[in-house]
Amino acid sequence: AKTSVAKTSVAKTSVAKTTTASFENVKKAAVVAATTLALASPAFAATIKLGGDNGELGFYPNSITVAKGETVEFVNNKAFPHNVVFDEDNVPAGVNADAISHEDYLNGPGEKVTNKFDVAGTYGYYCEPHQGAGMAGKIIVQ
Repeated sequence: AKTSVAKTSVAKTSVAKTTTASFENVKKAAVVAATTLALASPAFAATIKLGGDNGELGFYPNSITVAKGETVEFVNNKAFPHNVVFDEDNVPAGVNADAISHEDYLNGPGEKVTNKFDVAGTYGYYCEPHQGAGMAGKIIVQ
């Protein structure tokens, strides 16, 4: 009888260690999954569509306000090609409009460009091919 008690005690200890190890692995997997998701899906302060859902020429929304240091995503939607060009006369002092512009055309649906805004002020931008049709927008950085 003494032998079976000892075996039961050893078995319980072994199960407890296995359960603890499994729980640690689950915690590690959860941390890795959360980190991967965060890196794969950066949070944007705003997403601006290039072209309306019904093919309208415009930025949607055409005016937004974000905090300094936040990133804005521009997503090609309809009626392309589009681009995002910042007006050198309508950006905060010291900001290089050419450096933050995306002059290359976005030719397909879902193509994206992003900008991080580190200087407070108003940023005016437009789409070169559709500027004559009034395709322009504004970002206010606080």
